[in-house]
Amino acid sequence: MREIQEVIEGRAAKLSAGDVRGFLAYSAPEVVLYSLAPPLAERADSTDPTPTEQWLATFEAPPRREVTQLEIAVDGDVAFATSLDSMSATPKGTTDAFTLWYRVTLGLRRIDGRWLVVHEHESVPFRMDGSFAAAIDLTP
Repeated sequence: MREIQEVIEGRAAKLSAGDVRGFLAYSAPEVVLYSLAPPLAERADSTDPTPTEQWLATFEAPPRREVTQLEIAVDGDVAFATSLDSMSATPKGTTDAFTLWYRVTLGLRRIDGRWLVVHEHESVPFRMDGSFAAAIDLTP
């Protein structure tokens, strides 16, 4: 499980450093994504750094990502991990920094001896009061 924890923490560190290729190196060539941004689902080519580079360019500096409450389950060459993560950043052209907490579930497979992310699901809860507003003010 230590290897998987290193993958997850390594991804967060590479993203925080703005190292897109290093971040993507922890993923299988094709990843199923259910990310915070639209669309609802996509199959992403993790060998193409362009989408991640374009997203990072929307911030003054790379967002700081923190992984907390990490739990990992492993069976053979398949694993899944859950965590509560935060992303702190300042959008380009503003001085208004934000921190967003969200839920993450990762599916990993051991491929050629390495644990790689094959599935990523990120989400925020929404208010069940009829407003359907994202509950982005929650913290663990």
